[in-house]
Amino acid sequence: MAGPDCERGRQVSDDAVDTGQFAGELPSALVKRGDGVYFKADAPAPLLQAAVNQVFLSSAYFSGLDYGVFLRALYDAGPELPDGIKGQPLLRFADDIQPFEPSHRDYYRAVRIVNGEAEYYFEPVYIEVEGQAQQQAQLDFGEFVADMWVKGIRFGIDAPVVKEAIASGKPVRIVVARKLPPTPGRDAQIVEVSEDIRRSNAPRMLANGRFDMISFQNRFPQVKANVRLLKKEPRTAGLRGYELSGIVLEPPVARDLEMTMVAGTGTVVEHIDGEDYLVSAVEGFINVDSASKRISIGPKIVSREGVSVRTTGNLQLKGEYEEFGDVQEQRVVEGLNITVHGDVFGNISSRGGTIVLNRNLMGGTAVSANGSIHVKGVASGATIQTKSGEVVLNKAQNCVITGTRVVITVASNCEIMADEVLIRVAEGCAVAARKVEIENAGPRKQAEMLVHVLVPDTHKYDQKIQECEQKAVQYAGQAEKRQAEIDSITGAPDVRNYLTLASKLRKQEVSLTPEQLPLFQKMAVQVGPSLRQVGKLSLAVKEAQVQQKQSEDQAAQVKQQKLSVIGTARCTIRHVTGEMVVRKMIFNPDLGPAYHYTPKEVKAKLRATAPSGAPLFSGSFGDLDWSATAEDLS
Repeated sequence: MAGPDCERGRQVSDDAVDTGQFAGELPSALVKRGDGVYFKADAPAPLLQAAVNQVFLSSAYFSGLDYGVFLRALYDAGPELPDGIKGQPLLRFADDIQPFEPSHRDYYRAVRIVNGEAEYYFEPVYIEVEGQAQQQAQLDFGEFVADMWVKGIRFGIDAPVVKEAIASGKPVRIVVARKLPPTPGRDAQIVEVSEDIRRSNAPRMLANGRFDMISFQNRFPQVKANVRLLKKEPRTAGLRGYELSGIVLEPPVARDLEMTMVAGTGTVVEHIDGEDYLVSAVEGFINVDSASKRISIGPKIVSREGVSVRTTGNLQLKGEYEEFGDVQEQRVVEGLNITVHGDVFGNISSRGGTIVLNRNLMGGTAVSANGSIHVKGVASGATIQTKSGEVVLNKAQNCVITGTRVVITVASNCEIMADEVLIRVAEGCAVAARKVEIENAGPRKQAEMLVHVLVPDTHKYDQKIQECEQKAVQYAGQAEKRQAEIDSITGAPDVRNYLTLASKLRKQEVSLTPEQLPLFQKMAVQVGPSLRQVGKLSLAVKEAQVQQKQSEDQAAQVKQQKLSVIGTARCTIRHVTGEMVVRKMIFNPDLGPAYHYTPKEVKAKLRATAPSGAPLFSGSFGDLDWSATAEDLS
């Protein structure tokens, strides 16, 4: 076994690598080691260029040159550095520094430069060999780069094309290098970050090209306070280019502008996260002055005429909306934080925030993509759904209701799905949730009372756990088998005697005389094959143990995932006032929340699903307090 002294000796050997036949002193920006030639990553580009120039002018070249790393280090151009060396203090770019023999320079022809492109004619080169026929010389990419450098081509060599031409050995005229023109920057500009900040009373155009005559294009453009309306995209500097000689080509300077040129009343210019925005200082309507192009914001919309074909048509709003009138049947109000003080017969749709209906929702819909819904009056024959948020109702009749959390005072003949459902009085409803809590539950006329406790399907986790545990057992068996083979080999007398003596020699418990040393060496030769076999088996044991540990860790990880998916499944019904059935309903958690269904699908799930498995409760009186365990879901 090699000790620390051996490792220290190896390091000294690597650091003291001979610089080969390179005649000059190695430049300070370069490091040459046994495994290659490196750039110092912290050295500035001019110093690296000078170092390369010194090597090339000293009749040397870089063999095994990685031109991509070479170009990136010298000019910050070309392909990005490989992940393996990015961020390292040393950048390996070549195998070695070799002398560029004068006879080899004759292999490389003159280069023709036209309009920033260097053309080169590759043709077979033959050399005289004493006593033999002419032989074709082999060109080298590293020599080619060094020769081009001396001839003034220091940037932009197309390495793949040149290497292909050299490898083919056929006559061909190609462009071997190109200059890199500078990339112009971009002038500063103002862009809209609010989708629609202009008022338009024209009929709204549909996706099929037709016009919706009952909707205005943008009747009430509005925003909330502190909404970013416009953003200044700062000018961006261009990218440097390079001549073939390596001379820098600077890009033109981009133009700048100021955001104050568009800031009007009710707006402020703010510097946020390093960028300039035109931000609404107050909540209200947006107005754009066609002459000055300035944007101003006034008070918010408070409508008192109601939503109808005559007054507003269907509304698609960006900010908060407050309506004191009624929303007529089939009319649509879309926005954020919608409050209606009158009755709603139409459809309320919110992209976020809270929907508050202070009176009744009759036959219409209240749908939120991300937010809560509150109906303080009566909801009858309505659809109330939020994908992420709470639904709070005073009284619901013949409704379809879904949400993250549903709280109802009195519910009759409703279909309800959620993660959590809390109802004071439920009559003739079909309820499904992971957590159900009902004070009083029972049927209503011909409508039966059904409760489904949503429990996740965890079979795939159980299968994965079993698979990982079986693999762990298999790997453990492999390790034990290999260890038994090791014990059998090391138990042989000759091997055991050699290992014992070798151990004592290492510990300096015994020493060998000159006469005994050849005998010990002979023993080592005799047991060598056995020791090599032991080494292979030891590696196999370690590999099996590592795989066993990985399988055990994976099984533990899957168990934690299973516990996370199970969460809490509970059903509490304090008073059963009539015939009622409580069952488990399995759902796939990988498909998202179980309540993300259309109203038709909700009814089918809760009313038309055929019963499966024994009910958790079936009766006309009593109570229930049930919670799921991991065993219930296995």
